[in-house]
Amino acid sequence: MSRNTRFLQQISLLLTVFCITAALSAQTTLDAPAAESSYNKGLNFAAEEDWYGAAEAFLEALKYNGAHAGAAYSLAECYYELAEYDEALNWALKAKSLSRLSTDAANLEAFILIAMGRLDAAEPIIAGVLKQEPYNRKALFAAAELDVANGRTGEAVRRYREAARLYPQDRRLLISLALVTGSLGDSAASMDYIKRAQKAHPGDYRVSYYASYLKARAGQIREAIEDAENVVNQKPNFQEARDLLASLRYQNGDYNETILLTDAAISENRNNSGAWFLRGMALTRLDRGDEGRRSFAVALGIDSGDEWSRAALEESLLRETGVESPERARWAAWHFSRASQYKQRKLYEDALFEYRRGLRINPYAEQRADYAEILLLQGYKQKYLDEMLFIQNETGKANKAVNDAVETYTALLRTSFAAQNPVDASEIKPHWNAAVFSVAGQSSFYHADAAYIVSTYIKDISVHNRNFSVMDVPIKRESFSAAFRAAREIKADYFIVLSVAENERDISINAEMYVSRTGSKAASFNVFRAGADRLRGASKTLVDQISAALPFRAVLLRRDAGKGVIDKGRFDKIAENAVFNVVKAGKAEISNEGVGIKYLPQDVTGTFTVKNIDELISGGDLERSGFFDSIAAGDEIFEQAPKEGETKNTAVETVKDPELRSLLRSLR
Repeated sequence: MSRNTRFLQQISLLLTVFCITAALSAQTTLDAPAAESSYNKGLNFAAEEDWYGAAEAFLEALKYNGAHAGAAYSLAECYYELAEYDEALNWALKAKSLSRLSTDAANLEAFILIAMGRLDAAEPIIAGVLKQEPYNRKALFAAAELDVANGRTGEAVRRYREAARLYPQDRRLLISLALVTGSLGDSAASMDYIKRAQKAHPGDYRVSYYASYLKARAGQIREAIEDAENVVNQKPNFQEARDLLASLRYQNGDYNETILLTDAAISENRNNSGAWFLRGMALTRLDRGDEGRRSFAVALGIDSGDEWSRAALEESLLRETGVESPERARWAAWHFSRASQYKQRKLYEDALFEYRRGLRINPYAEQRADYAEILLLQGYKQKYLDEMLFIQNETGKANKAVNDAVETYTALLRTSFAAQNPVDASEIKPHWNAAVFSVAGQSSFYHADAAYIVSTYIKDISVHNRNFSVMDVPIKRESFSAAFRAAREIKADYFIVLSVAENERDISINAEMYVSRTGSKAASFNVFRAGADRLRGASKTLVDQISAALPFRAVLLRRDAGKGVIDKGRFDKIAENAVFNVVKAGKAEISNEGVGIKYLPQDVTGTFTVKNIDELISGGDLERSGFFDSIAAGDEIFEQAPKEGETKNTAVETVKDPELRSLLRSLR
């Protein structure tokens, strides 16, 4: 089913459904010949993938014969193709009740349940069919698709290969194997399977379509474009192929061609938000940022929840406009409105995120006071005062309430641990730095340059992370080696290569983290989110995962006899009486691979035990190691090695590929 909104067709279908459903309720006579005629007409529409026409014909058949099992089953298939899963399930169950000995309706029910995310409900249905017919082809497909949905892609490959021994020329099976092996990074096997499909089914436009997609994944953009153009020439109304061709033109840097293709799609359907997004991306790449933002704005007018267009527009704003721009104020207002709603519902973490995003776009907005209020509600009095001082000294928008707040909290915090141990703000900073990159070939099927957009988003929201910072370097790189070289040259601790897989409702972000000094693998992170705000939720979770994976690291800022002050506090979730190692400055090194720090035992100068916790700093007791006391300001603070039996929580989400699921679901 195309991603385009076919509004008039949908309205027509809904009216037809209403009228025929009413007729079905009142129908008392059976007209078998008329039912069969309408049913056959529906099959012809379905063969042409005209799901609207097919649905209308099958509904007509059911009007003449409400017990027509074939029409009920085929109608369920139509709704499945139209992604109307609730209605599809109703008709699949109807077909199942009308043909209890047939496994087709049961298999279709399983496919629909998988698409709905009801995986536990689908599993026993598939198991039941396979118990009855161990080599049932549709059930084998459903079982493999269930494996993919559960993040067991390797198991899906095994199932598909087992089925391939039974059906070696099956087009759907060969394409499925090409898709799943490609998603696992086995480009050689993926290309082999798609070539076998092309050889077994020459001239099949569907095989060429998937071949185009897979070649693009393998970096063969020119060949992918050629296949996509052949499909479009063969099937001009195949919208998915036209969308793919436009995306491939963008990936190849053919931005003017991309604009022509998106303009054609928009002329057919001005509510095609995907075309407006891609048009905006192409215009941005041509340094026509104003026009690009206007395209993103149209996409957001169609769908205000389009996170990709909003993220791309805001990235353009931050890069190309000044902080005083009225355009910035306009777009920041959307975030402030959301933040206010979250605040009213006491969803303070969500409110903080939206306020921070809005203030990133429009730093001098009056809503900074509302942001500060939430910090105060969370107990961060010093952070509240800092924000009030910013309003007073930087924005020129101080009022009596702001001035009173500054006076009150300055007096209140005069006896705080931080006030008694003053530290220059420049001394408090993240101790890990990372470079974030998107590599050529990582462009998503649904949103061109998705990895780049996620990279900019993560770079932006990590500004508020106190454990690591993202370095300000160009994000797009031609290859892994180019990313490795750039990270080494800027002396980053780690570099992260992002990739994105998505469909219309789900997103999966994969982050591969490497040691910049060696290029060796450090860690892998995968985040899957569904539904509204999935880009925001997945990006925020990924930042949290990366931060949690990096070892605790602080600096001893001050030393006075047996007392010390470090640059971590309540904001960093420091616990009272926690004990850390003190390591000579400059002696700790990043591990060659994995995430970790290494230093020699003789470089441990003592321990630091936390006693006083402020918001951004902590004080504690210092105890030397050995006879001589060599602890000095500037030494580093690290967690002690875990005791035997203790483990650090390193739970990682199951890898799920929504893009693969969508492609497998679209196979016919």
